[in-house]
Amino acid sequence: MLMQPTLQKLKALKLSGMAEALLQLQENTESEGLSFDERFGIIVDREELHRENKRQARLIKGAKLRSSQACIEDVNYHHKRGLEKSLISAFSQCDWIRRKQNIIFTGPTGIGKTYLACALGQRACQQGFSTRYFRVTRLLEEIRLSQGCGKYMIFMNQLSKTDVLILDDWGLGQLNKNERQDMLEILEDRHALKSTVITTQVPVQFWHEYIGDATIADAVLDRLLSGAHKLELQGESLRKKGVDLDSK
Repeated sequence: MLMQPTLQKLKALKLSGMAEALLQLQENTESEGLSFDERFGIIVDREELHRENKRQARLIKGAKLRSSQACIEDVNYHHKRGLEKSLISAFSQCDWIRRKQNIIFTGPTGIGKTYLACALGQRACQQGFSTRYFRVTRLLEEIRLSQGCGKYMIFMNQLSKTDVLILDDWGLGQLNKNERQDMLEILEDRHALKSTVITTQVPVQFWHEYIGDATIADAVLDRLLSGAHKLELQGESLRKKGVDLDSK
């Protein structure tokens, strides 16, 4: 059968989308009336779609989102917490990423900040933007480990090149001298070049105390808050109301 060698060659050339489309066209009798240009167009479109799906899957896997199933469509607007559907819908277009803007979610524990951040991260991946999620305490630990194995600059360069960096649980425990300097370096490298999402229980006016050094705190706040979208969520914990924040 002449088709089989062609399919094998397409797969060997890593054109699996084309191979799949060609096989389906061969099996579909309704496609027999299509012209060569129409059939070839379908095959090329399938390859493009196949590659885009693989890229999205790779970006989502690499993002390591805490709420891996979070998505904009499942954001809960029924509970009053100061969340505007129109604003989240606007964020879903990802123009804030293209404009190198930041988003700051503040509010009490259990209000859904992490889910919202991960939902935006998921949409960013779908739009082709590289994304990475960290709890701040885990990020600081990763930095210490990278220093210990001589990969500090490699790790910091990876952070600086990531389109969307999600920093969850900002403000838990005061930063020491090295940690505040590392955080400043990260934010300095990203300022006006990449987007950062912060979730925190700590109101912005208390961030100086968290950072622990007035000069560095001023620099960090300037880089994070300048032109940022600030969403202050309020209300009772959704967990207390029986809402699963990892799936809704």
